[in-house]
Amino acid sequence: MPQVVLENIYKSFPLRQGEQGKVANSVGESVSTETPSSSSNTVLRRINLTVLDGEFMVLVGPSGCGKSTLLRSIAGLEVLTAGNIWIGDRLLNDLPPKDRNIAMVFQNYALYPHLSVYDNLAFGLRRSQKEEVRGKSEEGRGNKEEVRGKSEEVRGKSAEGRRNKEEETETEKARREKAEQIKNKIEEVINYLASHVNQEQLYSSWQDFLVGATRKFPPGLRYFSEREKAVGARVLKVAELLQIEPLLHRLPKQLSGGQKQRVALGRAMARNPEVFLMDEPLSNLDAKLRAETRSQIVQLQRQLGTTTIYVTHDQTEAMTMGDRIAIMNAGQLQQVAQPLELYNKPANLFVAEFIGSPPMNFLPVQLTAPLLISHPLFRFTLPDIWAKNLQRYDGKKLILGIRPEHLSINPPATKNLSVQVELVEALGHETYLRVCLTDAPAVRMQVRVPPERSIRVGEELWLAIAHDKIHLFDPDTELAIFPR
Repeated sequence: MPQVVLENIYKSFPLRQGEQGKVANSVGESVSTETPSSSSNTVLRRINLTVLDGEFMVLVGPSGCGKSTLLRSIAGLEVLTAGNIWIGDRLLNDLPPKDRNIAMVFQNYALYPHLSVYDNLAFGLRRSQKEEVRGKSEEGRGNKEEVRGKSEEVRGKSAEGRRNKEEETETEKARREKAEQIKNKIEEVINYLASHVNQEQLYSSWQDFLVGATRKFPPGLRYFSEREKAVGARVLKVAELLQIEPLLHRLPKQLSGGQKQRVALGRAMARNPEVFLMDEPLSNLDAKLRAETRSQIVQLQRQLGTTTIYVTHDQTEAMTMGDRIAIMNAGQLQQVAQPLELYNKPANLFVAEFIGSPPMNFLPVQLTAPLLISHPLFRFTLPDIWAKNLQRYDGKKLILGIRPEHLSINPPATKNLSVQVELVEALGHETYLRVCLTDAPAVRMQVRVPPERSIRVGEELWLAIAHDKIHLFDPDTELAIFPR
């Protein structure tokens, strides 16, 4: 399977009437002169992304960040404002969706309600085979133009022969002229059939008619063409892979949400495309079914080895499914990396806050050379690996980030935080606390503690920060500062 390459993708929509006079949105204000004018709403900008051959790439971000628009642009359902989309060595910009060899799974399943599961799975296969037949008929029509030319040549020679036989008797001449007229009529009929009717197309149409006319007959009385047999074999193979063989005779309204989703996946798989596109396919399922279907999709993708681009706003799906994750915000890529790299080394403040549940806690601090971090409620010294990269921040304010699992309950100390518990969420295998700083109640944090520890709302605690797990960010650029 080929790789997918997105080069400098831009997508804009014209502003609606009455919006032209409004100030450009915050995204548009930061756009360089390369981008479309302020009379349009730019939803994608400077998207450069390579999805490797056979890779499961997840696009994740908050609602409205442009991830579904990017997916629809790859499928050909949206026209790009600028940029190029490649699959392997094929440029897709000017190709219609049907010629891109891409299969898309939609959020709302998009099954045909009047067709059975079998016919939903077979629909795309039948359409693609008809396109092949149509292409062959066009080729055959060109060949039959040569036949017509040859018949015209034969007609010319016969006319020449008539001139050479002027000495024949009137009876013989009349008989020959009659025969020539009949011959010419036959040639005209043959030429018409050759130019307007293709035998292969006629045979294919007749087979399609018989297949459709007998489709609702008992199995023993149905007619199966060779093409229909090939379609049936492919449908049964996909149904077996998805474990939906008992559902093939049902209509979509007779299926559960998970079954509908598997049928939608099967319809995409049946065509054996070069690329799968999936637009939040699990959003309509309950939590348990979502977890089951999630693992099924990953397993199927690994079996098929098809390059897949999967869109979701659920970071749990992104972290558990993707070989790599592309995080988007406000129409731009923020970071592309493997799941654990995103979690442990976020590139900026947005990625750090978005990845992780509960999200990372942030506190404003000040750096004093060489490694002293100070806050009105605590102070501590950083490990030596930070020394080189923090030299230029001496005396400046930074943003300190710490994840809930890297805070622990400890005795009072100057390096620890004094907090008061506002909310306790006991989940059985772990407990989450929402706390506020004792001397700054407006500052709230989240903490993960072992389930054995019994904690009450209103209780005062001291929290220790794991110094080797902290993250630091520049408050001006919001970019991460990494240790050496």
